[in-house]
Amino acid sequence: MSKDKRVVVKIGSQLLANSDRLTPRFAFMQRLLDDVARLRDDGYDVILCSSGAVALGLKVVGSRPEDAGISDKQAAAACGMPVLLNAYKQIGHEFDLEIAQVLLTLGDFEDHRRFLNTRNTVNRLLKSHIVPIVNENDSITTEEIRVGDNDRLAAKIAQMVNAQHFIILTGVDGLYDRDPAEPGAKLVEEVHDVNQYLEAASGKSTLGTGGMLTKLQAANMAQNAGCTAYIANGEADHPLSSVLDGTRKCTVCVSHSEPNSLWETWLADRLQMAGSLVLTREAAARLGEDVPIHRRDVVSMDGEFTRGDVLHIYDQSGKELARGLSDFTSEETRVMTNNQDLPADQLLGYKTHAELIRPENLVVLEDRHMTWGAPQAVMSSARTSGGD
Repeated sequence: MSKDKRVVVKIGSQLLANSDRLTPRFAFMQRLLDDVARLRDDGYDVILCSSGAVALGLKVVGSRPEDAGISDKQAAAACGMPVLLNAYKQIGHEFDLEIAQVLLTLGDFEDHRRFLNTRNTVNRLLKSHIVPIVNENDSITTEEIRVGDNDRLAAKIAQMVNAQHFIILTGVDGLYDRDPAEPGAKLVEEVHDVNQYLEAASGKSTLGTGGMLTKLQAANMAQNAGCTAYIANGEADHPLSSVLDGTRKCTVCVSHSEPNSLWETWLADRLQMAGSLVLTREAAARLGEDVPIHRRDVVSMDGEFTRGDVLHIYDQSGKELARGLSDFTSEETRVMTNNQDLPADQLLGYKTHAELIRPENLVVLEDRHMTWGAPQAVMSSARTSGGD
């Protein structure tokens, strides 16, 4: 199936679960799967990234969203996932849709080999005309190792399968230029640079784990991969097709005309920071000139990472410049950067050029990327060292 016939849909918890009774909203799910069937008949591949498992399971474990802790949510996810999948499966049968469950964790996105394995699985399901229903495996993840929101998880899926359309269904019509409750708030119908609207993106729903900010982050990730993102109200008769054919208002985040490659998007669009480096002024100025980052280029570092993790690269003012694949562990990197007067071979016990990040494994960030603030510890260390 070609890229222009592939759609990834993220559905928020408030659409799938009744906020008072914490039960499935069958009427919405029927409208949704009816529209999925329509798109399938038109030749589209559709992937659903569905929230709702935790919300539906809270009733079983006897908790409420406003006071549930981590262990409550983990238990609720284990109870709610069968409820959610059973609802999808029963309704899907009405429209001759076969579904499959794909549960993922942060490592399935951040580790490149697991990323490709997941991609192969999803593509194989689509080849058999099965609708994948993707969710984070909330029953086993903790705050430290979880994606945290299904908006960005869904955006990674859109990148992974080379989709052209990424639809985020939520409880509002899209992005507003200010709080929608304020008088005079206007719907933003087209977005090219999501960074212009970050101040307007605050707050989140009671049932969900993300707000408008995570939706803009997800839209930015899709844009970088050449995928158009739509933020739309899910309460419509045809929640998907009416977005794609432009018959109802929503926010359209236009894809970039020169997208990154799959390798570049995997490097650049991270879900969690493994570690970071602060570079000297000279090294920062050389980024993008097809030269590696050496240990002598590093002023300070932060984080515990392994070989193959992606590091965030900063200048000494705290501006993020690039992201790249580390050739060393944090322990090896720390030993080499703290003892630059000694040969790296002697420090590590094997022959090496001490190239921390090779140029082919480095992506220089552009204005279109949403940057991350530097960890306070690494900037404090950079100021103390006074590196040049």
